[in-house]
Amino acid sequence: MAKRGGPDPSSVRLPGPWTHREVSANGIRLHVVESGQGPLVVMLHGFPEFWWSWRHQLAGLAEAGYRAVAVDLRGYGDSDKPPRGYDLWTLAGDVAGLIRALGESEARIIGHDWGGLIGWTAAALHPRLVHSLAVVAAPHPLAVRNAVVRDPGGQGRATLGYALGFQLPRWPERSLRADDGARVERIMRSWAGPAWSASDDFAEAAARNRQAIQIPAVAHCAMEYYRWALRSQLRAEGRRFAAAVARPTAMPVLQVHGSADPCLLERTARASTRWVGDDPDMRVLPGIGHFPHQECPATVTGLIADFLAG
Repeated sequence: MAKRGGPDPSSVRLPGPWTHREVSANGIRLHVVESGQGPLVVMLHGFPEFWWSWRHQLAGLAEAGYRAVAVDLRGYGDSDKPPRGYDLWTLAGDVAGLIRALGESEARIIGHDWGGLIGWTAAALHPRLVHSLAVVAAPHPLAVRNAVVRDPGGQGRATLGYALGFQLPRWPERSLRADDGARVERIMRSWAGPAWSASDDFAEAAARNRQAIQIPAVAHCAMEYYRWALRSQLRAEGRRFAAAVARPTAMPVLQVHGSADPCLLERTARASTRWVGDDPDMRVLPGIGHFPHQECPATVTGLIADFLAG
């Protein structure tokens, strides 16, 4: 039964070749979706989505011999939605706590969009827990920060064009929920590559995300990620965070990026190699937009499986 004001959070517990359960980590309850056995792979979604964006990789990586776990991030889906904790320090702590709660000493982390930014941060702040990192459409946080300032007509325009509007109180939340979440579909369509945005798979993904954004408190929590990201740049906290994540990663990193991504630009992603240790590995997919793991799932799953095996 739906809760008053929106769908019940349990509505994201979609059936498939996986199991749903709850895990307590970093002081909150996280909803996770698990498939397969083997080394642990933790998958972190982006905006405006939830765990289901990894549906293809859950099955593919389980078949490749991994324990694949997709999580609803703090504030999303069927995970807890506390009033605070939407900074990258805390979000990386959620991932570290999740790995331990799943009974493992380390994990291979895969992140898209915000999930990728969290992955970069977890690799910097909790390196002993991160065996390797694969990021999809997710430049390093400092690469994004630098590009917004140094590339105002490119990454600056792409980021601030929507992130500034997300700073307003209450209005962004109402706009995301209005008309059954129609703005979520418009955002996805504007960021996706042309082939996927015309497909039935896109239509299903958009419908799922439109419903999920209407779960009570999800739209507000999603906006809090962006509010912290921008406002922290004006505070001492932002300088402390930049210093904390400035050292190159100590583990292998794979970057997968779409050449047609209008949200986080290819040149911003390429600048991330500054924060990668030895032997950076970046794969650019021609004609693909901001959602490579959904736009060409077999290709991305194959790239990730090869990277993990190597």
